[in-house]
Parts: sequence; structure tokens; C-alpha cells
Amino acid sequence: MRFEVRVGKPAAGGGFVGRSPEGVVVFVRHALPGELVIAEVTEENATFLRADAVEILEASPDRVDVRCSVAGPGGCGGCDFQHVSLEAQRRLKSELVVEQLQRIAKLDLPVVVEPAAPGDDGWSWRTRVRLTMNEDGSPSFHRHRSDVLVPVTSCDIATEEVERSGVFEGRWGGVASIEVFGHPDANATVTSFTTGPNGFSHTPELQDVGIVVDGTILQPPGRVKVAVGNRGYDVAPESFFQVHRSAATTLSQAVLQAAKLAKGDTVADLYSGVGLFAAQLGQRVGPDGRVIAIERSTSATGDARRNLKDLPQVEVITGPVSEKSVAANLNGVDVVVLDPAREGAGKAVMGALCNLTPRPRRIVSVSCDPATFARDVKVALDLGWRLTSLRAFDLFPQTEHVELVGVLEPQRR
Repeated sequence: MRFEVRVGKPAAGGGFVGRSPEGVVVFVRHALPGELVIAEVTEENATFLRADAVEILEASPDRVDVRCSVAGPGGCGGCDFQHVSLEAQRRLKSELVVEQLQRIAKLDLPVVVEPAAPGDDGWSWRTRVRLTMNEDGSPSFHRHRSDVLVPVTSCDIATEEVERSGVFEGRWGGVASIEVFGHPDANATVTSFTTGPNGFSHTPELQDVGIVVDGTILQPPGRVKVAVGNRGYDVAPESFFQVHRSAATTLSQAVLQAAKLAKGDTVADLYSGVGLFAAQLGQRVGPDGRVIAIERSTSATGDARRNLKDLPQVEVITGPVSEKSVAANLNGVDVVVLDPAREGAGKAVMGALCNLTPRPRRIVSVSCDPATFARDVKVALDLGWRLTSLRAFDLFPQTEHVELVGVLEPQRR
């Protein structure tokens, strides 16, 4: 089904709001606010439609030519905003954050999305790329909200290290998926192969990269060391690390600035991963301070213990961040830093943090999802806290996603 529609404000999910001729809400991808487009419906729900803009009748001045051949309708679902100028992308992300805070947390705050690093042009930033093999073994990405695979021979948002790994050039019989971690500040690139049910038709051959197959190292190295400031961080293929090439540095600086630590402070670092923030926090509080890092991934905490071995003031705990673990480990902390996955910390964890006795001076919340960030903030507001600062970073150019660093402080009694 196709129809003409005038497109309005951005919506979560990479689309823009319009209405069908029958008045049904439609979320249109590959469009821009104010544009008149021909929309082709891709999904029907009880109360709304999803569609792609397949023809632009009246274009926005913010529209640019897409760089990638599979970035448009029917193509790869990874890049929502390749058709949008970089300046306009950041403006749209600001609007999305403002809207979520207003709708969910009832807060009216101005938001300016900052570049990931000075001069960032929005390309060659993604250090970790996951590819799925189609039936003939060609590397592919998924179509938006679909199991349909789109073969690719390169990725314009991937780093040069990922591009040079050789994974885009092969046909990988018997491979289910490949994940490549190629960071410009790392000592190596690692490719991780997951085999299909019938195993490999041949052993993968790549030059100058580590090769890991189903967790077994076939060609060293099996992990990388990423330099961030004056430190190096061991990162295993299965451990989370910030995806944008500049994110680790940018977020570390933002978190330290937000935390406002003093020597001797006790700090909680929740969802601590490989210890990126914990190391910076541990250096700031000094040998008389304490950092309690909690992370459920055994791979990540194994990396963290290697990365933090010179900082005895940092304790690494392997386990979930939960109401129980907060109550058991965090009474008396001065500052809390948390960087949960996209689903956010949730009501129970946020409630436990906000009700610690005595209350921490501040909670620094790092989030890659404005909606779940707003939900977590709402829990804190309802418990007598206030959002005292908020920064937004464009750590995912060409997509709708944005990274937030917010500071919560208790209301003075």
C-alpha cells in the first residue's frame, strides 16, 4: 500500500510522524520533517503503520545524498539518518531527547547534542560490527525490523580497521555470524566467528588479525588492548566496550566532570564492564578512596581485574546489578556511576539507589536510550531527587541513537 503523506516530527525508532489518508498514524523512515513523500507501508499494527519514503515530492533543505548503496528503503536497517545532514541529525536527536523527557519525566530541559570529538564527520566511527551470513555465505546486515538479510561489501560507518580485516571480502560457508572489533587505538583487530549447525566448510584465513572460532583462538591475538588516555584496557571479543572510536575518552571525561569526586571518596561503578570508568574513578579518589565495580559479565570482569590490578582501591564484583546487590554493597557510597544496557536500570534498582542511607551526593547516569533514561530519572524525581545537569553526545552518527550523561542530586531537606 502506498499513499502521499506530509511528514512531521521525529519519533523513536528512526521514523517521522505522519497520517495516512484515513487518519491512521504512520511512522515514516527515510523522510524528514516537512517533506511531502510517497510512503510505502512495511508493517501494519492495530493503531499505527510503519512505512518507508520511496519517493520524495517536496524535499527538506536538510536532505543530503546517501553515501551507502544499501542505506535506503529496503536496504540495511543500521543507518536511520544517512539522508540527513550531520547538523540536522544532531538537532533531530535533541528534539527526541527533549520529547522523551517531557512525556515520561515531565521535565522541560534544553538539550544540545555535542559531537563525539571535535571535528567528527560522522563516518568511520564504528569499532565493532556484527555480520550475519546469508545462504551462500555472503556477509550481510539485517533489513530494518526484519529477518531478511542484505549482502554488503563494506560499511561506511565502520572503522578502517574493521574494513581492512577482510571479512567483507570472503564467502564464509558454514559460518552463522562474524563479529569484528577493530579500534584505531588498539594493538590489534580480532574477528570472532560463530559456526552454523554443520560447521565450517573451510578454516577461515585472514591476514594480520586475530581469529576466534566459537570461543577458541585459532590465530592470536584473542583479545585486544585499547589505549584510552594514559591507560590500556584489555578487551575480550565477548566483552562490551564503547563502540564509537572516541566514545571511551569522551565519556570518561564527561563522567569524571559530572561526578565531582574528592580524594578519599567511595564510589559505585555499576554495569562496570571492563573497568573503563572504574580506572578513572579509582585514580581520582586515590589510594585512600574506594571504588566498588559491579558487572554481571564474567568475561568483562575478568578483563576488569587485569585492567585494574594496579589500583587496589577498586573492588570488582561479578554479579547482577539488582536491588539486593545495591543494598548489600553500596551503603555509605558518596557517588554512584551507572551505565546500564539499553533497557535502563529499572524501577527497583533506581529505587534502591535513591533510598540508600545516607543518600549519595549524586548519581551519574550514562544512557544510550532517551526513553529508558527518562524512566529512570522519573523514579528518582518521585523519590525526592532532581536532574541537575544533562549532556548529550552524538556517539552514533547516521543513526537515531544518542548517548546521555545526566546528574541526579537529592533535594535539600
